[in-house]
Amino acid sequence: MIHKMKEMPEGERPYERCLAQGPEVLTDAELLAVILRTGSREKNSVELAHEILSLTGNDPSIAGLERLSISELQKVPGVGRVKAIQLKALSEFSRRLWKSRTKERLYFRHPEDIAAYFMEDMRYLRHEEVRVLFLDIKCRFIAEKIMTKGTLDSSLVSTRELMIEAVRAEAALFAMVHNHPSGDPEASMDDIHITQKVQMAGSIMNIKLLDSIIIGDGVYKSLRQDSRIAWDIHNAPRSGI
Repeated sequence: MIHKMKEMPEGERPYERCLAQGPEVLTDAELLAVILRTGSREKNSVELAHEILSLTGNDPSIAGLERLSISELQKVPGVGRVKAIQLKALSEFSRRLWKSRTKERLYFRHPEDIAAYFMEDMRYLRHEEVRVLFLDIKCRFIAEKIMTKGTLDSSLVSTRELMIEAVRAEAALFAMVHNHPSGDPEASMDDIHITQKVQMAGSIMNIKLLDSIIIGDGVYKSLRQDSRIAWDIHNAPRSGI
């Protein structure tokens, strides 16, 4: 095994490949090696990158870095505090870039629009969160807010606070989104009851609940499409969701 980058053939070095062919040709490990810049005493930057990516699961990828904490990254020999912070900053940079591009669409007319907007933010969370997306009558983005942060498997929702925030945002519609840290988006009876309670409050306030979305690991569930909930037929906007 070649442990020094300068001993590798020039055509296999990440920097040279990036310069000659563009960053899109690099593997996840090679991209990560460019960010790391240096390896350890025992491993070059590409080998170190492979070891870091191995922590992300059976299908190693840069996206999986979101799951790893700074302390977990530092357990890899050759990854100190600075490198660990750089990797977490890279992960956060990617997340914010992705989200800013998603927001450019502005309209949230369908369950997949809502799920796509929140997926990368929420799929890796180890605790449960409830977030709300506030929209105008044409389903255009107004604001979003984290309503609660719960434990690993539970989170309390204050319907009163939610409706206060909806009034402050001058929203005509809103969507409620929460994650299941287990990765399974199937709705529990608590999810059903909370959605029904929030839907009723919205109907009274004439600020309609557009959907209640559960985020899993790369998958989602729309409670609007759940037969266990008698959704208000007047709740749908003109877009036809």
